[in-house]
Amino acid sequence: MMNFSTNSNFTQSKVKDFIVTKNVIIVALYFSINYINGTLVHTFFKHEIFNGNPRYILFIHMVVNDMIQLTISVLLNLIAYIFSTINVSLCCFLLMIALFTTLNTPLNLAGMAVERYIAICNPLRHMQICTVRRTYILIGLIWVLGAFTILPDLFVILATEPLSFFHSTTYCSRESVFRHPSMVEKRNISHLVYLSFVWLTLFYTYFRIMFAAKATGADARKARNTILLHGLQLLLCMFTFIGPQIESVLISLFPMFFSEIKFTIYIFVHILPRFLSPIVYGLRDQMFCAYLKKHLLCIRMKERNQRKTRAS
Repeated sequence: MMNFSTNSNFTQSKVKDFIVTKNVIIVALYFSINYINGTLVHTFFKHEIFNGNPRYILFIHMVVNDMIQLTISVLLNLIAYIFSTINVSLCCFLLMIALFTTLNTPLNLAGMAVERYIAICNPLRHMQICTVRRTYILIGLIWVLGAFTILPDLFVILATEPLSFFHSTTYCSRESVFRHPSMVEKRNISHLVYLSFVWLTLFYTYFRIMFAAKATGADARKARNTILLHGLQLLLCMFTFIGPQIESVLISLFPMFFSEIKFTIYIFVHILPRFLSPIVYGLRDQMFCAYLKKHLLCIRMKERNQRKTRAS
C-alpha cells in the first residue's frame, strides 16, 4: 500500500514538473518572439520608406496580428494552468479576439500575394493600384470578413444560452463556450471556404508570377522561393484549423502521452507560425533587415563593444 502511494505521488510530481516546465518554455518563447516582432514594428514606424509601401504595411499588419494572437493564446494557456476556469463573459471576449486574429492571417497572406502579383506582372500600374489608402482599406476588409464569420457565433449564444450561463465559470475553450451544434457545422464550412480561397489565390498569383518571369527572361528562382515560403506559412496556418482534430486522434492512439501531445500541438499551432513569420518576411528582406539591425538590442550592443575595442 505504501509503495503504491509513493509511486502515485512520484507520478503526480513528474506531471506537475512537466506542466511547470511547459509553461516556462511557452512564456520564454512568447517574450522572445514578441521582442523580435516588437522590433519589426518599431523599425517600420521609425522609417518613412516602409510605412509608405503597401508591401510592408501588409507585412507589419500580419506581425501586429500575430503579436495579439500570441498574447491571447499564451494568456489563455496561463489562465487554464493557474485558475482552471474563468468567467464565461471574459472567456467569450478573449476567444473573440483570438478567433479574429486567427482568421486574419490567411486573408492577409492572400492580400500580400495579390500585391506581389501586381508588382511583378503589372509594374507600370502598381503604384496606381496599390496605394497606401487602398492597402488600409484592404486591412479593414480583412477584419470585416473576420467579423462576418465570428459575430454570428456570438449572436447564437446570446439567443440560445440563459443569462446565468454568462455569469458562470468554465474552462476557456471554443468548444465549451460556442457549443451549439449549428456552430460546429458553420465553423467547418467557413474554414473550408477561407482556406480554399487563400490557396486558390496563392496558386493563381504565384504561378502567374513564375510565367511572367520566364516570359521576360528574368530569374524565376526568387518567385519560386516566394511561392514555397507563402505555402509553408499557409500550411502552418492550417494547423490552427485542423489542430484539434489531429490532437484528438493522437490522444486516442497514445493516451499515455496526453500532456506531451497537447504541448506539442500547442507549439505547432500557436508558437511556430508566429516564430517563422518574422524570419520568412522580415529578416529575409534585405532592405528591411538592414534597418532592423540598427534597432535590435543585441546587435547594437555588439557593435558598440566592437567600437570600444577599436578605440582602445
